[in-house]
Amino acid sequence: MTRPLIIGLTGSIGMGKSTVAAMFAALGVPVFDADAEVRAMQGPGGALLPAIEAAFPGSTGPDGVDRDALGQKVFGDRAELARLEAIMHPAVAESRAAFLAANAKSPLVMFDIPLLFEKGGAASVDRVVVVSAPADVQRERVLNRPGMSEEKFARILALQMPDAEKRARADHVIDTGQPLAGTEADVAALVARLRRGGHAAT
Repeated sequence: MTRPLIIGLTGSIGMGKSTVAAMFAALGVPVFDADAEVRAMQGPGGALLPAIEAAFPGSTGPDGVDRDALGQKVFGDRAELARLEAIMHPAVAESRAAFLAANAKSPLVMFDIPLLFEKGGAASVDRVVVVSAPADVQRERVLNRPGMSEEKFARILALQMPDAEKRARADHVIDTGQPLAGTEADVAALVARLRRGGHAAT
């Protein structure tokens, strides 16, 4: 029996992961965006709002999860964060299983997972693609984001595995520090190569 080859896409903040995920999708590779799933489940009418409200009273409202309110309850508290993850992780896993079932005949599928290495997710994929750019390019991109500061950027980086380590662990590295057309060409070449490898055996 065969199943799709599962590609894990990851990269540190500001490296252009979303842009690269969109390039894979444009080439016909089904993409499962873990963050988008979480946002949908926590958004207005989200499936997990009742469970989150029951565990963390006052953390949700008509617009879904109040991120500030929930953040105050779990930030810096490992036990509370673990309670939240115990609600979120099984639901995301269920969505991912449904996505895989729906795309069972595709030769390739992609899991877009920001903290793939940090959360130990690399073991659940067949190939890891890391999106990377020079540190100065990354810094410029991130600091141009609304509401971003040097301090906030440093805090986010401290929670993420260093880019050099991610690149060392990757099966493939996509360079987003070059012009966009070069990145697109690299992605197209990688998709063609992986497709030639075909499905994964089970």
